[in-house]
Amino acid sequence: MRQITADELREALNDHEPPCVSVYQPTHRSYPDNQQDPIRFRNLVKEAEASLLRLYPGREVRPLLEPFRTLADDVEFWRHTPDGLAVLASADGFRVFPLQRAVPELAVVADSFHTKPLIRFLQSADRYQVLCLSRSEAKLYEGNRDSIDEVDLAEGVPRTLTEALGEEKTEAHQGAVSSGRAGQGSPSIYHGSGSRKDEADVDTERFFRAVDRAVLEHHSRPSGLPLILAALPEHVDLARKVSHNPFLLEDGVKIDPWSLTPDRLRDEVWKAVLPHYLKRLAGLVDAFNEARSKRLGADDLTDVAQAVVADRVGTLLVEADRQVPGTFDPATGRVEFGDLAHPGVDDLLDDLAEAVLKRGGEVVVVPADRMPSRTGAAATYRF
Repeated sequence: MRQITADELREALNDHEPPCVSVYQPTHRSYPDNQQDPIRFRNLVKEAEASLLRLYPGREVRPLLEPFRTLADDVEFWRHTPDGLAVLASADGFRVFPLQRAVPELAVVADSFHTKPLIRFLQSADRYQVLCLSRSEAKLYEGNRDSIDEVDLAEGVPRTLTEALGEEKTEAHQGAVSSGRAGQGSPSIYHGSGSRKDEADVDTERFFRAVDRAVLEHHSRPSGLPLILAALPEHVDLARKVSHNPFLLEDGVKIDPWSLTPDRLRDEVWKAVLPHYLKRLAGLVDAFNEARSKRLGADDLTDVAQAVVADRVGTLLVEADRQVPGTFDPATGRVEFGDLAHPGVDDLLDDLAEAVLKRGGEVVVVPADRMPSRTGAAATYRF
């Protein structure tokens, strides 16, 4: 699975040459449900085409939609989709984002990208990454409480001990005879002198150091997600000892990850993530309550909107699955409540979240039972 990053969301929030086409749809992981996904995608593209042709000549529309049609015909792509899909296209690029949560079916043509479903996905507080290690192999997964998928490692991240060390492996390690399937999580047993095992252990440590540096640079920093180690107990302890990754959580999953199904891996990892998740939410709620007591926070939506425009909002908590029909003027902060059935009315919570992100603030999507307010939003101010 390709990993979507916060940087990509910020890039989508920037100005792009119109028209900007945004297509969202739920997808399915398995047959036969996924057979309908490309059909639904083509129908959404037709909706976008109809909107485009009202404003632009066909010669401008055709090249913009050609990548959509190519994607619709990509049989292999539709066989391996997760739970949702976002596709953004403009004259300056075509971006495809498989998502681990379903999103509402939607086709939007506008002067800017429709990014609210991406905001909801990226800012959800239950997301994490998992680094699976053995003596000679590394894999990275990304997940949430409901699903987990392997991440395509970035160029520069070693997948195996050989990729990490190459010709620099010790001579003893190169000539050692081992039992156990390399890369399958089983501990390798080295026969021969104790020195060969010792030097193999040195190579394992060097491998773990190389993986740690590369994962931090290419995955942890760009995503900002907490990282969990999953490996045999001795490998978890060693990897933690040599790690300099500030996103690494204290508790790891001390089990052979290669012996687990994805669902079982998700269950084991969530046990380790849950205390961190609850602690983080509690910290955000406590910070809001303290700020509000000092008049440095608010949950009234009109007050929050004014604070957003004044660039005062450092953190905005948004209630998951809550919609507040209304409009928000990002220039003046004026809020008007309305009816979602009206074409000019959108979700006020999402509009506020988008405005906070554009101004460099943090947005966290929080379950209803953890929200410290009844309005759907809780803002902590910078000053």
